[in-house]
Amino acid sequence: MTETFSDISLPDLKLFKKGKVRNVYEVGDRLLIVATDRISAFDFVLPSIIPDKGKVLTQLSRFWFDYTALVVPNHMIAADVAEFPAALAKYREVLDKRSMLVSKTSVVPIECVVRGYLAGSGWKEYKAGGKICGIKLRSGLRESDRLDEPIFTPSTKAEVGHDENISFKDMQKIVEPALAKKIRKVSFELYQRASLHALSRGIIIADTKFEFGLIGGELLLIDEIFTPDSSRFWPLASYEPGRSQPSLDKQFVRDYLESTAWDKKTDPPALPPDLIARTSEKYVEIFKLLTGKTGL
Repeated sequence: MTETFSDISLPDLKLFKKGKVRNVYEVGDRLLIVATDRISAFDFVLPSIIPDKGKVLTQLSRFWFDYTALVVPNHMIAADVAEFPAALAKYREVLDKRSMLVSKTSVVPIECVVRGYLAGSGWKEYKAGGKICGIKLRSGLRESDRLDEPIFTPSTKAEVGHDENISFKDMQKIVEPALAKKIRKVSFELYQRASLHALSRGIIIADTKFEFGLIGGELLLIDEIFTPDSSRFWPLASYEPGRSQPSLDKQFVRDYLESTAWDKKTDPPALPPDLIARTSEKYVEIFKLLTGKTGL
């Protein structure tokens, strides 16, 4: 039976930050990111945990960090516990496959979203006014249509509550304009490189988000990339514009919650056991499809 982790405690280490899904610890001048099996939706952490989810997020990010390293440097130092500092050896079993040692950066306070298809909040925004984050799109587009070209739609990073979509012009008021343009350019390059690989594996990356940090003025890709938590994955074989698509990502859980009476203000409900099992299967499946590996 797979061991699951709703939380992870490393008593000898200083907790740097506890996010919705990850715990981050200080290891000297570096950080140790540990992915639990928690899952969040609509800005709430759900009471249910998803077996193997933390391992999928870490190992898939590891794959993509290696795959995109020529596009932009990233913060990954090591993702193999055998390469971690000796002081972490006692936690080997807990950290194995679900942790990453990374460089500490000055985080750029922007969620960098690239959309190649019309879905989710982008579809809602387009229906309301024909624009997404101030970008005018041609009329007549259907739900899930492929956009004529990918668009960059940043949002603010909220520690609590909802992230807020902003225009690129507004982003340049938060981030120095030259840096904002570089981030946008790199985001498009990352999306293009990963999308071509995913298509070769039968997967459409409809949209995704990135986070960046700085070390001495150098731009680094940080956090996670092209995971089921940060991206919208659709099977190419069943793709059909004009409707929502079957997903291999967290949308599966969001759709279930939308079908309940939950008001998205109070504590969220627990997920049914069969939904937990299927969500875990979807996470592992997308990992295998994208990496070509047979298991975690």
